[in-house]
Amino acid sequence: MMSPKLWHRRLGHVNFKTMNKLVKGNLVRGLPSKTFENDHTCVACQKGKQHKASCKTKLVSSISQPLQMLHMDLFGPTSVRSINHKTYCLVVTDDFSRFSWVFFLATKSETSGILKKFITEIENQLNHKVKVIRSDNGTEFKNREMDEFCRQKGIKREYSIARTPQQNGVAERKNRTLIEAARTMLADSLLPIVFWAEAVNTACYVLNRVLVTKPHNKTPYELIIGRAPSISFMRPFGCHVTILNTLDPLGKFDGKAEEGFLD
Repeated sequence: MMSPKLWHRRLGHVNFKTMNKLVKGNLVRGLPSKTFENDHTCVACQKGKQHKASCKTKLVSSISQPLQMLHMDLFGPTSVRSINHKTYCLVVTDDFSRFSWVFFLATKSETSGILKKFITEIENQLNHKVKVIRSDNGTEFKNREMDEFCRQKGIKREYSIARTPQQNGVAERKNRTLIEAARTMLADSLLPIVFWAEAVNTACYVLNRVLVTKPHNKTPYELIIGRAPSISFMRPFGCHVTILNTLDPLGKFDGKAEEGFLD
């Protein structure tokens, strides 16, 4: 029987309350049917998640379907470039499901092109239309290219007031959650900060499948895709793995696998 702490690490250091919600509601497949108790011994969580008390969230939402409203924000530039030479991360969150997507950028000027391509693709895949976009007043969102794109598609723009980030609270909280999870996984795996983009990407993937969205009491994945996610295959970020070599010609007695780290 695997320890609660190992599952805690496998699921991107998500809090134990969320893990117990997944078990109680039978919201995922592959997680042991037991109560997970937090013994508060995870040093990585203490390093990565210390923060002030958060503001109260809105109790009643008028959003009734996916893509009706998208929240977006950009964080960066990071002090360390990723291994793919990226310094910014664009986070887009669906208001209804709280499902998130992340994109990594070398410069802010890439934002408009990425958003236009993303909105076109996701509308086609989910068969829903984006109705409203909420963001701050950054020039990466508020520019002629995005204004023209939204005008053609009939998308309404909403902007938060300057120096009032709580008006774009969904995006700001998601940024903080992703950064905290990534920082915690890097601390736990002892990998260098240059892997921050891989950690953020992994955190987004995991949180989409394990967070429980109010008031639906379902994971973001289930609200978007329509079925409960399977998580039995997940392993801790940065764990040691062997990778089967299927590319190079090998001799009969050459090693068939390379060593590496899961990211």
